Amino acid sequence: MGMSVTISTAESSDAEKILKLQYLCYQSEAELYGDYSIEPLTQTLDDLRAELSGGCVLVARLGEEVVGSVRGAVDDDGTARIGKLIVHPRLQRHGLGGRLLHAVEDRLAAEAEAKRYRLFTGHRSEVNLRMYRKLGYEQVGAAEPVTRRLSLVTMEKSAETAGYAATA
Repeated sequence: MGMSVTISTAESSDAEKILKLQYLCYQSEAELYGDYSIEPLTQTLDDLRAELSGGCVLVARLGEEVVGSVRGAVDDDGTARIGKLIVHPRLQRHGLGGRLLHAVEDRLAAEAEAKRYRLFTGHRSEVNLRMYRKLGYEQVGAAEPVTRRLSLVTMEKSAETAGYAATA
């Protein structure tokens, strides 16, 4: 009998599991850009615990195992900044990333009155870019160089678009 994946608010006891999954998930990004010093691979457990206490952090669980996560927080101007959307490699390309993204959007709209959603991804991360576009995000501005090899693409969508897409 198979188990289904559930999405819920992360608990403080999830911090180490999230950090280990984050480390696993960002290996492919680091390889793509030839840079293993990217922030998701150098983030400390204390930094992650601070994020858990200061924003919206969701986890996807398969039984007791944390198999995905996403984080978000809303600025004073109503912009929800979404980051570190991760899904265990064995569960990628099955819609879980989209489910996590919709869940954090819904939570940030309901609890923090988000007016727009903003996220970032690397310019060579075609799978991510394709998924975000499919989910209604559009690139805003030019890609911002971070290093010689990496530029970040900023993508946004309005909360109204997200609500409309969820009811369509």
